[in-house]
Amino acid sequence: MFGLNKIIPVDSDYKFLNHRKKFYIASGIAILLSLILLFFKGLNLGIDFKGGTLIEVSTKNTTIGELRDILSPNFNEVSLQEFGNENTIIIRLQNENNQESIKTVNKVKQIINDKVEEFRRSEFVGPTISSELLWKGFQAVSFALFAILIYIWLRFEWQFGFGAVVALTHDVLFTLGVLSILNVEFSLSTIAAVLTIAGYSINDTVVIFDRVRENLRKYKKLELLDLFNLSINNTLSRTVMTSITTLLALLSLYIFGGEVIKPFALTMIIGVLIGTYSSIFIAVPTLLVFKFRPQEEDEN
Repeated sequence: MFGLNKIIPVDSDYKFLNHRKKFYIASGIAILLSLILLFFKGLNLGIDFKGGTLIEVSTKNTTIGELRDILSPNFNEVSLQEFGNENTIIIRLQNENNQESIKTVNKVKQIINDKVEEFRRSEFVGPTISSELLWKGFQAVSFALFAILIYIWLRFEWQFGFGAVVALTHDVLFTLGVLSILNVEFSLSTIAAVLTIAGYSINDTVVIFDRVRENLRKYKKLELLDLFNLSINNTLSRTVMTSITTLLALLSLYIFGGEVIKPFALTMIIGVLIGTYSSIFIAVPTLLVFKFRPQEEDEN
């Protein structure tokens, strides 16, 4: 049977925190780029947050370019993409003057009826609802981060809570930045993925924090830098195994799950990778900012 210790030795002694400044700089640059992307480019908001009409059609060997050329002169904003195969196309468009979805759908049918084999489905989200959904999504992520801070504070100490929230904020911003670069549609399912990422990341972080707390009691004279390195190495095989098994499941969803679930699976894949990284290279190193032993303060 394959053993993880062939990849990660049981007695590993990697000096992760000795290179913490390099990772701080790399993460700082990544977060800065993510913020710039979010500010200037933004996210590819789905119909849930942008409002408008979505129509799925099966075409008669008509290309996306041909449909775009036909629809663009008749609507303010039109977005088309293949859905599963080249003959199935999703049409997203803004409704003119907030007109009802049925009028928009009928107008599209009149314009491209001879190019389409079947109109499969249509969905509509009004501008008021979409704005409210976007605000509620922001509130959900913010509340989740705050709740995690309180949970870690109660379970450990406030210093651990601070480290956990720094890592989680890093994960969320980094993930959103990557989604912006890749132009992945940002919808309600993506919000669910971001919240799931927060839960996954904090689970990894708590496991390492538990070992840190245990080692703080066990090795009272060990330097904090060495103690934190030891704690990460103690839990490294578990962290890597959890990430690998989770990624295998997510890759299966992404490859075989169909177009609808791809944005969720891709967001989760990005988040798992970033969450594993931040648990080791962000959350734990942040603890070095604080003093955990009274005698250290006396010595200083």
